[in-house]
Amino acid sequence: MEITEKILKEVFHRLLNIEPKENTLKKLRVVIDGMMEKFKETFELDSVQRQNTFRAIICSMFVHGWGMGMHPFNSSDKNLDDNKIEVRVSKDILIPLENIKALRYVKKDQDGRVKKALFEPDQNKRIRNQIDGLLEKITKEKWGENQ
Repeated sequence: MEITEKILKEVFHRLLNIEPKENTLKKLRVVIDGMMEKFKETFELDSVQRQNTFRAIICSMFVHGWGMGMHPFNSSDKNLDDNKIEVRVSKDILIPLENIKALRYVKKDQDGRVKKALFEPDQNKRIRNQIDGLLEKITKEKWGENQ
C-alpha cells in the first residue's frame, strides 16, 4: 500500500470512522497523486516531510467532502427536472495554478459546458514583457545592437 493510500485510510478512520474499500483508495490515490504532481512547482515541496504534510491536507479535504456527501455514490443520475445527466472528468482538469490565474474569459454552451476559454499571462508578466520589448527597441535604435 502506498503512502497516499495509508494516509487516506487513516483520515477515513479518524474523520468518518469508516473503513474505505481498497478500490476506492486506489482511485482517490490517483487523483491525489495527480494533484501532488501538478502542485509540486507551485508550492515548496522540496522535502519528504513537506510533501507528506501537503498530501495529508489534500487527503483530509477529500475525506471531509466525502463525509459531506460529495462522492460518486451519493450522486443522482438525474437533475431536479428529472432529466438524465452525465458527468465526465478528465485528468486535464488538474492544471497548474499559473494557468488558472491566466484565465480571463470563458464562454459556455446552453448546458453549461465550456466551449471557449481565453488565457492571458498575468499582468506583471505582461508588463515585464512590454518593458523588455521597449528596452530592446531602445538598445537597437541607440547602439544598433541586439543583446
